[in-house]
Amino acid sequence: MRSFATWITGHRKTVVISWIAALFLIGAISSSVGAEFSEEFKLPASDSKEAFDLLETKFPAQSGETSTIVFKANAGVESPAVEKKMKAAFAEIAKFPHVSEVASPYKKGGAAAVSDNGKIAYATIQFDVPNNKLDKEKTRGIIAIAKGPSGEGLNIQLGGNPVQEAEQEEGDSSFAIGLLAAVVILLITFGSIVAMGLPLVTALFALGVGLSLVTIGTHVFNTANFAIILAAMIGLGVGIDYALFILTRFRNALDEGLEKQEAAIAAVDTAGRAVLFAGITVIISLLGMFLLGLNFLYGVAAAAALAVLFTMIAALTLLPALLTIAGHWVDRLRIPGLGSRSTSVDESGRWFRWSREIQKRPVLSAALSGGLLLLLCVPTLSLRLGTNDAGTEPPDKTTRQAYDLLAEGFGPGFNGPFVMVAALPAPGEDEGLTQLSNSLEKEGGVAAVTSISLNKAENTGTFQVYPTTSPQSVETTQLLDHIRNDLIPPIESKTGAQLHVGGINAVFEDFGNAISEKLPLFIGVVVLLSALLLMIVFRSILVPLKAVLMNLLSIGAAFGIIVAVFQWGWGASIIGVDNTGPIISFFPIFLFAIVFGLSMDYEVFLMSRIHEEWEHSHEAGPSVTRGLALTGRVITAAAAIMVTVFASFMLGEERIIKLFGLGLASAVLIDAVVIRTILVPALMQLFGKRAWWLPHWLARILPRLAVEPPEKPAPVTETG
Repeated sequence: MRSFATWITGHRKTVVISWIAALFLIGAISSSVGAEFSEEFKLPASDSKEAFDLLETKFPAQSGETSTIVFKANAGVESPAVEKKMKAAFAEIAKFPHVSEVASPYKKGGAAAVSDNGKIAYATIQFDVPNNKLDKEKTRGIIAIAKGPSGEGLNIQLGGNPVQEAEQEEGDSSFAIGLLAAVVILLITFGSIVAMGLPLVTALFALGVGLSLVTIGTHVFNTANFAIILAAMIGLGVGIDYALFILTRFRNALDEGLEKQEAAIAAVDTAGRAVLFAGITVIISLLGMFLLGLNFLYGVAAAAALAVLFTMIAALTLLPALLTIAGHWVDRLRIPGLGSRSTSVDESGRWFRWSREIQKRPVLSAALSGGLLLLLCVPTLSLRLGTNDAGTEPPDKTTRQAYDLLAEGFGPGFNGPFVMVAALPAPGEDEGLTQLSNSLEKEGGVAAVTSISLNKAENTGTFQVYPTTSPQSVETTQLLDHIRNDLIPPIESKTGAQLHVGGINAVFEDFGNAISEKLPLFIGVVVLLSALLLMIVFRSILVPLKAVLMNLLSIGAAFGIIVAVFQWGWGASIIGVDNTGPIISFFPIFLFAIVFGLSMDYEVFLMSRIHEEWEHSHEAGPSVTRGLALTGRVITAAAAIMVTVFASFMLGEERIIKLFGLGLASAVLIDAVVIRTILVPALMQLFGKRAWWLPHWLARILPRLAVEPPEKPAPVTETG
């Protein structure tokens, strides 16, 4: 690592110019190719996938996306004035590219699309391509035309994925707020505008290159829209943190009398090793999602991993180069009263005193902090996975208002129908579909069943089922399971038809089941690899076991807070969540991967310093005291930055981003405040020298990988 740092600092101008060139070159390529986001949930060997494939091949006109125009008229939707306005709008919309049909309530057989009181009706826009193939500008044009007749007692709203994506704001103030919060905390920590600016510049360069590559990668991987925001959130928090640790070591080295180049080398050779190890751990955790075999996860996992990778590379290359150029100027432009330089570990130090207090009462400290974590984990037992429909969106969104109008006029189930699709045993033999339709009409949880439609070849049929309950309710999931497990099998065996259930509810149910089946493999691989790496680095059995347990506790506590807020509604209004619901199916796997990796960051930074002290003194208690005293301040500052960056994303409108913001912010806060500053020192005190025990036979087998640098490195001659 020292040789690498020597080369980087010796060729600092080349390094800086290379980063600038990479930013402009990759950014230019990214701008030219643009992004191609997709949120298609294509699951291997699932019932909903079979339904989708049948529609795509046998009903190509119905396999694309749909949107709904919902309107409410005080005078009644069938009044001549309202009918004239809406028919004209439907006719204009039908001319748009990829619109295969506009199913109007005014056409023959359209009475079912009018509410019983005659004041609410809906029209369905059928597209012939999936959502990612639709032009957002064209969709915005459809929205404008549809809402044109609004006013004078006529309320028109639109729903569906195309509308939702077209209405999303291009800019997001959350990133700017997070950046501003980081500026404030860095100023408080360092008290210097130059020292504050260097981590920010490093992180922004890394994000510029990383996010440009993510944009290019959307043409390779199926990447969801929120991937860019999530990658920016993680990259900003992690990037500033990594730079903060290296910058702190650099300033300490300058205080010890080292020249600027030697100080930068020392920083990379010490804190840089921990950054490298922590970054690799986060990346392994994220890329572990590829083991699940679900291509929807690939793009988001790759985006987050790229953001972490480039923030890590920038912290190890660009930042040392800038630090070598800046030298003692790093403390220029100071702000009076901010940024204490004290790193003393004498008994007057705050962190020294705190560590000693914890170590005096290790059993009590471990019991209280561990009990708090277990208490926070309790709500996790009530975690319910499912889909988040438009009913969870902000009340001012047209998709939310369309959802509410449909629920008012036709019942909540109209917002998430089941799509029944059948491959018939012979052309025209739709007995299986007919039996299923008749059975469903008698079910208590079914509000309505549409008529059966056959394709031109009459070898495939379909109809829709509207539950009485909303898409995210438990009863809707129970109805889906009842249809699949109890109603369909006997009909299939009797008639020979192959029946499948599609629709958004079925997709998310299958997605959740697929994740649940492969989750043990994912968790096992990530945990074992992380534990093995820690065992190799720290030459210990108890330290990696402790680390895994602590990380799982922080993840469990974060899930508990998520459930309390988003399912139970505790404090939900504070972050702009006005409607509770289940946690979207893919969220737990992402949160686990990200939080497990981030938790390893603080584990490595704290334990590497404790291990360094242990190697010098072989005194267990004093090593913990000095390790926490030397790292407590910087870990707290780093956590404060990451928490504020993550928390700022809760200000955004998208529910999934709020989920990530709250989950990541709470996990980091718990990890840094409760685990690293209370529980870990208490447990290490209880372990004593046993914390560093490793069987001789295992020590011989394991390779050596040191986070700490070798003793007394040779000095480096300053180069211009």
